[in-house]
Amino acid sequence: MSCWAIIAAAGSGSRMGGDRVKTLQELGGRPVICYSVERLKRACDGVIIAVREQDIRAFQHALAGYDLPEDAFVVGGSDRRSSVHRALSRLPEDCDLVLVHDAARPLVSRTLIDRVIDHARRLGSAVPAEPITDTVKRVDQQGRSIETLQRTVLRTVQTPQGFHRTLLESAYEEVEGPASDDASLVEQLDLPVHLVDGEPENIKLTLPGDLERAEEILAAHRMPRVGLGYDAHRLEKGRPLILGGVEIPFDRGLMGHSDADVAVHALIDALLGAACLGDIGQHFSDTDMAYAGASSLDLLYRTVDLLSQHGFVPSNADISIAAQQPRLAPHIPAMRLRLAEAMKVSEGRVSIKATTTEGMGFEGRGEGISARAVALIHIRR
Repeated sequence: MSCWAIIAAAGSGSRMGGDRVKTLQELGGRPVICYSVERLKRACDGVIIAVREQDIRAFQHALAGYDLPEDAFVVGGSDRRSSVHRALSRLPEDCDLVLVHDAARPLVSRTLIDRVIDHARRLGSAVPAEPITDTVKRVDQQGRSIETLQRTVLRTVQTPQGFHRTLLESAYEEVEGPASDDASLVEQLDLPVHLVDGEPENIKLTLPGDLERAEEILAAHRMPRVGLGYDAHRLEKGRPLILGGVEIPFDRGLMGHSDADVAVHALIDALLGAACLGDIGQHFSDTDMAYAGASSLDLLYRTVDLLSQHGFVPSNADISIAAQQPRLAPHIPAMRLRLAEAMKVSEGRVSIKATTTEGMGFEGRGEGISARAVALIHIRR
């Protein structure tokens, strides 16, 4: 199903304060709007952004580096409902699934976006929601408490909210009156709205202090994440010896489903571990014939792309290879270059060391080779 995102950014954000529209104010050194556009553009086939007419050029300037066509912008209406309605009319004919997102929620994660897309495709709707932990009171016009609500049946909802296009268009055409979100319109069609787990950090920027809170969340995310990887393979005759993506002259090679490059395998596990994305076996199973004889360097390229999809980029790596033979020192510069290219970092960020085990263990007896890797990653800004 073709999936498009509508980003509602036509509000003035007057409660936020400042001399600019709140979604054009800076967060972490760039405009707030950039965060939503970057993540949704990666997850969807296209985006439509609803903005005030007087702000179109400012938004185009802020998003100049995101390769958006001119028709990605639509002039919003006087309220959120009319803005989204106008954006719906601009979707391409082949669009089947629509995500509607508030631009004032810049910290939405790729994981949450994917969860909404998956559930909306299967169920027709998907709205992220969080349980309420505080006691909630209903008050009268004088501000006096008149009822304590049962919080176990209450939820706060977030965006993006995902729907089959026909469902959302029907809601906007058939239901009259204002709407605080898209789900409230669908509910009035007496159709189910399915909830999915939201995220506490997917906050909405509304008041001045919210921007400061978002900066704190970003700062915590930018803390480096460390992963550790280990791999070992047996040496056998009749196989080429591949280490660090480089073929090394030797009378034996490493046995494995792929080319059995222990250095790269250890690095892949370190990168996946740092991102909490499992291990190499989960993504490139040794029972899958698609990876029989595969180049481990190609698997590293795929791993780096996978990290990118989850918002991570490699920072540096340190790899230690244990082998009694052959002598690896002459080949280390070529290994560093190959791995740096795959990780999309400079060669100076990849360290490779070779050591022997002084004749001890399976490495020392020449039965196999092992490698250990430490990798540092950070969240892409």
